[in-house]
Amino acid sequence: METNATQLEVVRAVLGAIHRSIQVRPVIYMDAELPFVPDSDAPGVSAYRAEVGQLLHNYTVESLPHEKIISDIDETGKTFRVLVLKTNMTIPYTSVFIRLDCKYWSADQEKRLRMKMSDVPAK
Repeated sequence: METNATQLEVVRAVLGAIHRSIQVRPVIYMDAELPFVPDSDAPGVSAYRAEVGQLLHNYTVESLPHEKIISDIDETGKTFRVLVLKTNMTIPYTSVFIRLDCKYWSADQEKRLRMKMSDVPAK
């Protein structure tokens, strides 16, 4: 979906909507290549890194190679719908990928539940 907005505007709006939800929380991924893109090849990338870093400072951000993220999205798309919001950003490796996870049930809670279930003898 074309947004006709800046990258930071879109990320801010999406995270705001997620923050207001009682159902989901964001799991954020960014391209591992981004820290290595020089301003000489992509003017404005240093400023973007600073701005997006400030925007995401309260979140854990996992960095993965771009091809790995795309591969994971492709696999996810086989089961779930994937929404791609295109912005007017034209600097390489600046994508912000957000996977929605359950807000009211953590990974630790799920792990404890599964451990309890495995302790019950099969009938």
